[in-house]
Order: sequence, then C-alpha cells, then structure tokens
Amino acid sequence: MKIALLSTDNRDILRRHEVKAPMVPTPQEALLQGFVELPEVEVHFVSCVRQPVCSPLKLAPNVFYHSLLVPKIGWVRTAYQGCIRAIRKKLGEIQPNIVHGQGTERDCAISAVFSGFPNVLTLHGNMRHIAALNRDRVFSYNWIAARLESFVLPRTDGVICITNYTREAVRGVAPRTWVLPNAVDQSFFEVQAAPDPSLPPVGLCVGTICARKNQNAFIQALDPLAQTRKFKLIFASDPARDAYGKEFHRLVQERPWCEHVGFINREQFKRRLATAAFVALPTREDNCPMVVLEAMAAGVPVMASKVGGVPDLIEPGKTGLFCDPGRPESFLEGVEKLLADRQWSQQLAAAAKVEALRRFHPLVIARKHLDIYREVLERRG
Repeated sequence: MKIALLSTDNRDILRRHEVKAPMVPTPQEALLQGFVELPEVEVHFVSCVRQPVCSPLKLAPNVFYHSLLVPKIGWVRTAYQGCIRAIRKKLGEIQPNIVHGQGTERDCAISAVFSGFPNVLTLHGNMRHIAALNRDRVFSYNWIAARLESFVLPRTDGVICITNYTREAVRGVAPRTWVLPNAVDQSFFEVQAAPDPSLPPVGLCVGTICARKNQNAFIQALDPLAQTRKFKLIFASDPARDAYGKEFHRLVQERPWCEHVGFINREQFKRRLATAAFVALPTREDNCPMVVLEAMAAGVPVMASKVGGVPDLIEPGKTGLFCDPGRPESFLEGVEKLLADRQWSQQLAAAAKVEALRRFHPLVIARKHLDIYREVLERRG
C-alpha cells in the first residue's frame, strides 16, 4: 500500500529552516516508526514550507520525504490555496492509494480533502473547541482554523479520532469515525525512571503557559503542601509574554520550590522523566496530550485533569491519578498522595508502562492505521 502522509515540518513552524534534518511532529514520528516495521507499505511524508529546507530523499527505506515550497500568499490568507495546489501536483506524481491529513491546525486537512484521492484526517486538537474556549476574536488564526475544520470534516472519507472526546466533537459532522490514540516514540519505552531518594522529589509540568493549561492555579494550590513537605516543581515550556504568562513568572519567582526551565526537546524531556517523581497536567481542556502518553511509557506516575480525552488514556487508581481543574484543592490532594506513598506511586507507574506498551506502541498503532486505510479503500469500491 502506498500512503501519503500530509503533515507539518516543525522547522517551518519554529522558523528553523537552517536545520538539516526534518523536524517531524512527535505523534507523526512515532507513527512512522511503526510503518518502518511494515515492509508492505510505502510512505510519502509530504510537508509544505515557506522557505527552502534541506530535503533528504528518504527518512527510512520505505519512507520518502517531500518538502514543497509555497509562497507566503498561498497560506492562511488564501485558505491555503498554494498548499492545496502544490500538494495536489506532488500527489499526482506519487499516485498514493490513500492520503492521510494530520491535523486541522494548518493546511494538511484541507489539502487532503482536495487531493483527489481517498483520504482520512486525524484531529490532534479540536480547533472549534479551542477557539470557543479561548474566545478567539473573529479572523484570528484559531478562528480561521475552526472554520476550516468545519469545512473539511464532512468532506473527508473519515476522521481518525485520537480519543472519544474527539469523536463526540465530530459526531454528526464527519461521515465516518474511528477512535485510535497517538503512538508514542519507541525511545520513551526505554527510559528507566529512577528518582534519587536522597533528593527532594521532582514533579514535571510540561505545556504551553496559558490559561487553558492552568499552571497558575496549580502553583497556588500547592502552596500549603510546600509548607509541610520538600519537593521541586519544574515547568517546561517556551516563555509566555501575555498577562497570564507574566503572572506565571511572578508566581514562580516568588516560590523557591518552583522553576521554569524554558523549552525542552524530546531528549531533554526523557532525561527529566528519568529523575521525576511524577508528571502533572492540570489542564482545563485537552484531547490526547502526548505528555501523558510519554510519561506512562517511561514509567513515571501521572496526575492529570479529568477533562477532554484524558479519561480515555488512564484508569484512575491503576495507571494514573485524576484531578479536577474546577476544584484546585484536588491538585494538592493528588500530589500529596503521590509523594506520601512512593510504593503505590511506583506500582501505578509500572502498570501504566505495561498499558502503554499494549495500546500506544508504534507498531500497534501503525497496524491499526492500515486496517482503517483498507476499510476506506474497500468502501470506495
């Protein structure tokens, strides 16, 4: 089977066009790892970029890479018309059996729908929900993405929903849906989590500093615990300069048990996981947060908000712990429990690692994608 995977190259998003190797987004890279193990498939990773980048012919023996240079006028201001045309031309050369658009945040979904080939979409973020939650202004980036999402959903052959939360969001709009979580990079399963018992335990909170991720309420909720127990809370993300970000930096600077280390890449995150006592996600809305899946794969206890698609990922009390963003005291209760009973926390993490291997390993997810592709092609006749 020949598959065209339409995705972003993070070199373009981060404006790191000088980087020599493609920066494949985490979920897509993990999926490619699974496809590499399936010799019956040929995958073409296709990405539009605004500036020229180094484009290797192959990422693996059966994975080809294509970067398509699209002028500025061909992006969001024209509803991605330049991307649609460039991808359609390239796909005419590749002649794939199926086209898979990754995400509705940028050009990938609309390019898949207008590709002229059987196609499916994966929703990594529910843009209509995010735009509504953030109350994004008319004609803002998220507002436009939400409108394009509404346009493409009924026009694809089906939507791969990474959680039931996504399925509910597209129910009645998409012609067909499947629930299939993201794959986790194989290297996270190789992490040996071993916090130093002689040092204060360290908690990790990874994610964009914003009201949706809810870091400020999380910090303030743990103030009473910091008076009675020694621990360190590390936040990893790009710096934020809006009002919420300024408040976050003030809260961190006033608390010696908090630290903001800025953006960390995957290798740095794995090193942090190896010494972490827990990972926290106090979010107000999320679909299938990779930080939860990666912590589970690494064998690190997870406490996450019971919102969005998170309940699909962990079983409370067995593979993780839930908190309630509407009840900030639950943050304190959860962290206190994880720190007070280390043996129970380790059992939680061990069970989560087993579950992650069973459900989120790249080869498992890649095989299930092939089943979906075959179903679409059979229905197409």
